[in-house]
Amino acid sequence: MSHNPMSFPANFFWGGAIAANQAEGAYNLGGKGLSVADINRFRDDVAIQQKSNKEMDTEEINFALNDSEGYYPKRYGIDFYHSYPQDLKLLAGSGMNAFRTSISWARIFPKGDEQEPNEEGLAFYDRLFDEIIKNGMEPLITLSHYEMPLHLATAYGGWSNRKVIDFFVKFATTVLKRYQGKINYWLLVNQMNLITHESFNHLGIPADMVDNLVQAKYQGAHNELVACSRIIKAGKEIDPAMQIGMMAYYGNCAPASSRSEDLLAALQYNQMEYFYSDILVRGSYPAYANRFFDELGVTIEFGEHDREDFRHTVDFVSFSYYYTRLVSAESIKTSEPAMINPQLETNEWGWGIDPIGLRIALNEYYDRYQLPIMVTENGMGFVETLNEQLTIDDDYRIDFLRQHIEQLLEAIKDGVEVIGYYPWGPIDIVSCSSSEMSKRYGFIYVDLDDYGRGSGARHLKKSYRWYQQVTSSNGAILTLD
Repeated sequence: MSHNPMSFPANFFWGGAIAANQAEGAYNLGGKGLSVADINRFRDDVAIQQKSNKEMDTEEINFALNDSEGYYPKRYGIDFYHSYPQDLKLLAGSGMNAFRTSISWARIFPKGDEQEPNEEGLAFYDRLFDEIIKNGMEPLITLSHYEMPLHLATAYGGWSNRKVIDFFVKFATTVLKRYQGKINYWLLVNQMNLITHESFNHLGIPADMVDNLVQAKYQGAHNELVACSRIIKAGKEIDPAMQIGMMAYYGNCAPASSRSEDLLAALQYNQMEYFYSDILVRGSYPAYANRFFDELGVTIEFGEHDREDFRHTVDFVSFSYYYTRLVSAESIKTSEPAMINPQLETNEWGWGIDPIGLRIALNEYYDRYQLPIMVTENGMGFVETLNEQLTIDDDYRIDFLRQHIEQLLEAIKDGVEVIGYYPWGPIDIVSCSSSEMSKRYGFIYVDLDDYGRGSGARHLKKSYRWYQQVTSSNGAILTLD
């Protein structure tokens, strides 16, 4: 009888994850075009829990393009475009042997529909990837992380238009060829199932350009899945050894009670959370989706070769894990079906802290797919201020991550093939959902406020030294000496 591992594998990826649109800045340098993220305005006139991206229409887009008073933090990020050599050296100093970031689509094809790519953008990522590798870290690169060229949204209606399939495939094959041999691990689309809270950021569909936004979203998701399948095929033709993975947001819900009605609601809710990965892993539309779309009144239009395209599947799966929620037979019928578990401690943004949920998520994914798994985002944002020693004693972050890594190891002992763990935002960056700097995730403090004011200096937090100990011990030591 064989036995499951009792420790992290020797070649485990201890990483960290950021995104181009939240870190790079330089929105108007190097030939870059505007992306959908560049029109995310920071708002300080709403409650902290309500700061989130939303659907946008052309009037709101035009307002952002002509607004000279509002602040749009993702245009500036933390200036990673210029500071990456110093930042990567600091990140590598934490003991990371892997680093996840994305390629800004709008930096390679500024409008998205050009015939030729922007060489300045390609050259920038050559330098960036060389620097990652030079610092002893394995790059994990996301092709689409809320960085669609804005022109594809305003001129084509984003992913609701099948023409965008070809634009994305062209972008992807361009970079897959360019960085062949440098990048061994690729992710297709960030948090692909998150089409509600990141609707415009993800799919780029202006609400007033379509007759039925719900229909357009699901058709857009279908089109994006077709593009991903074609990219997998192209990637394997470029380099059969290339590892291409999918990424989901772990949004599964537990039943709000032991009622059978709530158990069924959780089952049905979670099925559609798996919809995207089921296609990219199993290679065909799941039957449960047919009834879901019928009852929703949505009709998915298939292209002639879509079903054949879906046969090209991923090598590994990954997901972000932040918190868990509940669903009931009543709430599933509403526009906001998921509810925070009242038994869990929450942070200032109302996110429930649930380390054991990570073990559950890993087992669920592995039971379903039997493919290697990476946890490509995990973290919790906190409001922080430097102390007199120019550091932060962030024991709360250490405790949060320690508990999740403990459950990660338990999943490995369960027999789950986990190959990597990437805490989100190992250096402070602009928040995805709320476009603020004050929601901080990092081991490294960046001296910028919500309006980009500050020195920009980097300062190491207590958690930085803790992560050094975790990585150097390959996860064997999780308490700080």
